[in-house]
Amino acid sequence: MSRASFLLASALSLVALAVLVGLGLWQLDRLAWKEALLEMVQARTSQPPELLQKGSWEELTPAADEYRPVQVSGSFDHSRETLLYTVLSEGKGPLRGPGFWVVTPLMLPDGSAILVNRGFVPQDNKDSATRKAGQVEGPVMVHGLLRFAEDPSWFVPDNQPARNAWFRRVPAEIAAARGLADAAPFMIDADGSPNPGGLPLGGQTRVEFPNRHLEYALTWFGLAATLLGVYVAFLVTWLRRRSS
Repeated sequence: MSRASFLLASALSLVALAVLVGLGLWQLDRLAWKEALLEMVQARTSQPPELLQKGSWEELTPAADEYRPVQVSGSFDHSRETLLYTVLSEGKGPLRGPGFWVVTPLMLPDGSAILVNRGFVPQDNKDSATRKAGQVEGPVMVHGLLRFAEDPSWFVPDNQPARNAWFRRVPAEIAAARGLADAAPFMIDADGSPNPGGLPLGGQTRVEFPNRHLEYALTWFGLAATLLGVYVAFLVTWLRRRSS
């Protein structure tokens, strides 16, 4: 092997090694983030629910209040229901597969509204006429977890209000499309209290997340070590051939 070929192979090996080590370090960063998330969710969801007061709406933030248990009373306006497409892969109940989150405005006595994710319905129950029993009327007390707008993602399409096609939890967009002038800047994921007729199926908020980042980090570091070993063997062989 010529000196130029050796230098090229060495440069490519160095680049590959840097990439593998970088991926391992990135997974360690993700591990720290995931552990902090799991600890935060566990701590907040174990708290007793607090009565949600309108005067505190603007003080609530995702960093301090996401997943915080709350309760609030009002009346549902089922005529302004919104369906968010989802696929329930790990549901807490008998339902699985593609379907929708049923998001309904909870109207408060002063005319303001809080969007409530009442739970999951399968595709066959998209039409509210198939679940009339669950369209409860009159005053209700809602218990659930505070949720804020979802960040944009490569894997989830943007909402398309003009087509009434919804994929992401964005309270401001849903409130504007439903003509809710005074709506909370967050939503509530309803708890698992059963609805009449069984639908929507509440209590489906995901509060447990897979955490395999340490495994992934060790995999990348292992590949980096293997590459380094191969390169050392390659270097020793090349030097011997040069000396001979």
